[in-house]
Amino acid sequence: MAHPKHKVSSTRRDKRRTHYKAIAPTIATCSNCGSTVLYHHVCPECGFYRGKFAVEKKAE
Repeated sequence: MAHPKHKVSSTRRDKRRTHYKAIAPTIATCSNCGSTVLYHHVCPECGFYRGKFAVEKKAE
């Protein structure tokens, strides 16, 4: 196992960690009912995907 010969400074450590960040998912509006939908997902409200009926909604 390798052992570091020198201490890694906090600046150097933090520069390496700058790329680890959370990004918000892209949200679109449903063309059928207007509710918010994640891209490439069936609308949970009406069951449409890309303007076509895809999934029948379950009765509650």
